[in-house]
Amino acid sequence: MAPKTHEPVPSISLLGDFTTDKRVLLLSLMALVIGAMCSVVAWGLIALIAAISNLSFFQNFSTAYHPPSTTQLGWILIAVPVVGGIIVGLMARYGSDRIRGHGIPEALESILIGRSKMSLRVAILKPVSSAVSIGTGGPFGAEGPIIMTGGAFGSLFAQLFHLSPAERKTLLVAGAAGGMAAVFNAPVAAVLLSVELLLFEWKPRSFIPVAVAAATASVLRGPLLGQGPIFPTVPHAGATWQMLIMGAGVGVLAGLLSSVLTLAVYFCEDSFQRLPIHWMWWPALGGLAVGIGGMVDPRILGIGYDTIHSLLRGDLGGGSSAGLLLMKSLVWAIALGSGTSGGVLAPLLIIGGSLGAFVGGWISPGATGIWALAAMAAVMGGTMRSPLTAMIFSLELTHDVNALPLLLVATIAAHTVTVLLMRRSILTEKVVRRGYHVAREYSIDPLVRVRVGDVMDAGPFSIPAGMTIGELAKLIADGAMPYVRHLGIPIVDESGSLVGIITRGDLMNALKLYPDGNTPVIEAGTREPVVAYPDEPLSDAVSRMAHHNVGRLPVVENNGSRNVVGYLGRSAILAARQRLLEEESAREPGWLQSGPQTSP
Repeated sequence: MAPKTHEPVPSISLLGDFTTDKRVLLLSLMALVIGAMCSVVAWGLIALIAAISNLSFFQNFSTAYHPPSTTQLGWILIAVPVVGGIIVGLMARYGSDRIRGHGIPEALESILIGRSKMSLRVAILKPVSSAVSIGTGGPFGAEGPIIMTGGAFGSLFAQLFHLSPAERKTLLVAGAAGGMAAVFNAPVAAVLLSVELLLFEWKPRSFIPVAVAAATASVLRGPLLGQGPIFPTVPHAGATWQMLIMGAGVGVLAGLLSSVLTLAVYFCEDSFQRLPIHWMWWPALGGLAVGIGGMVDPRILGIGYDTIHSLLRGDLGGGSSAGLLLMKSLVWAIALGSGTSGGVLAPLLIIGGSLGAFVGGWISPGATGIWALAAMAAVMGGTMRSPLTAMIFSLELTHDVNALPLLLVATIAAHTVTVLLMRRSILTEKVVRRGYHVAREYSIDPLVRVRVGDVMDAGPFSIPAGMTIGELAKLIADGAMPYVRHLGIPIVDESGSLVGIITRGDLMNALKLYPDGNTPVIEAGTREPVVAYPDEPLSDAVSRMAHHNVGRLPVVENNGSRNVVGYLGRSAILAARQRLLEEESAREPGWLQSGPQTSP
């Protein structure tokens, strides 16, 4: 049998809270470059959207954005989104079908199954197709496309170097965060979105480079797109307890609306799937709905930042906000369901702001702006299942710090409603429909909390190196081996130090090769086996098992003596996992009741 190298494990006193090493500095340096690239990409995307919008609705070339709602095209307006949809459909069919959709699910899919590799074609086509879609009136935002585009640039940059898939993921997400920070000047929210939705972990190894990229992009945004909040508002007074109660009610309404919006988008997507035409033409049909909706209410057209600002200032309310809520929701669901290219954040802000402005007209007619802000955060947090991102994002958009308690209450209320009503969010539903499961409950591996010594089978259960395979076989056959249930048996020398391990499979093979049974067990087993230590975390031992493809580990003293003190097998690991699961499910009697434990 081939020997396996013994790997010493550090003393428990050397174990730290984190596993991050100095490579985080290299990744941070790379993330700085990626953040700078993303700020330029974001500037280019916004300028391209403005140029296409001006050409489409005002027949002039300028990168200064003018809202499509002020166009004088008349009935010709209906044709503009249709033409945009045709162009996007052609780009998707003959360029890359990965440009379809709102960007974040595609980034998720690349992380989950694509080993964080994205192509140059997607990096180029995604922003261009999104600019065409939004610039011709599509009711979308630029954040989803820039998240995917920034992620693509981060992935491409990472692929230039010798990095692991986990490190590529970090740089992909750094690009996504840098893009979002550059578009909205919201670096903290961009980092939180990365943690809540994209990284699938909370580690300094990834958190630090992502923060570096977001901060870099935000700083460079100033000379490119301007400083300060993009929706500055007059700060509101601090929330009273009555406002917080009403804010919870607004959050519940926002949560219900978030659920309806998610269902509506995927109902429209399923409806398009049943059409007897190629999916290339679906964006054109979505564009037709946009054009008709734009004739009814021009405020639904385009990126809609002017409408968001009006809602936050309290300029819209009553029937005006109700009409905007209905039309924007309907047209956005149809257009997004058609598979065109565009983001979800800006539409959710408009839809949520319209809900808040309408409800706020009943709560406090003279201050609808604060309720628009609260409902914006709540609808975004509920729909995307990213409550921390939503509340900090709203704060960074307006710099209205006094609104933070109200944002917290409304957003958490909406999040609670959607978590209980909807199994998946609008972002993860698309990934699940493609055959992949996304779990978004992040927690510390419970095996980190348990030491090997807590679950191992303790006691000396070893055999001497001079024993023959025939003698061992007879002991097992006679039932004289007290630990015959174990797949592996440690082998020790005269001093009691571990020198090898023999499995029952090794024994059977050796008996076939040497039927006389005179071969020493040390010759039939594995010399210098991989070991575990009683004071190390169980997770480290399990990782070592997986790395060396073994199912059991002798446990030796961590003092260099290699004296066997226990045995770690799969059954002990499963027992430890079961014991930890009981902490989640076993309900113990409280002070006000007595009786046996129950499980839900």
